[in-house]
Amino acid sequence: MALRVSGQSLIHREVVLSRRPQALYEQSPKGTVPVLVLADGQVIDESWEIIQWALTQSDPHHWWSDLDSELRAEATRLVKQNDGPFKKQLDLYKYSERHPEESRETYRDRGEAILAELDGLLNKHKYLIAEKMTAADIALFPFIRQFAHVDKEWFSSLPYTQLQRWLAEFLESEFFTGVMKKYKEWSPEAERVYFP
Repeated sequence: MALRVSGQSLIHREVVLSRRPQALYEQSPKGTVPVLVLADGQVIDESWEIIQWALTQSDPHHWWSDLDSELRAEATRLVKQNDGPFKKQLDLYKYSERHPEESRETYRDRGEAILAELDGLLNKHKYLIAEKMTAADIALFPFIRQFAHVDKEWFSSLPYTQLQRWLAEFLESEFFTGVMKKYKEWSPEAERVYFP
């Protein structure tokens, strides 16, 4: 979303994680996505860093440029929590059959503790760290969406009405729907695909 709103044009390569191409490892030995390779050869392979880079290029909605140092620190704290403890529980919850050491509900409940914190923040202001959307919302939304979609009925039964409102707003927004195009899996022989 940040790349799109910042007006960046790029060559898109859709990678299926179960069939990661060698070209992915050649750009980033971690073999994770997303990976952004800049024109000068610099590689950015962390989502949060890609968001910050894009919004440093152009930030028409002021998702990053208007944040003072305190709000930037809070955004970064939420992203670290998301990318660490929350993502770990999300992966265990989504793929609990691969991790039978504990029950799916145990993994879910650990993730729910973070959902409760986010709902508390959304009770203080309309978005996670402010009254307007910021880079923090953009960074966390895809993970909350994934968590909610593992068991939609359970998620909708939670008492976290502000988090549910926030998620619904994102799901219906042009920011999200505008980037949710399906792409064919990339191969070295494929024609170039441009984004947006």
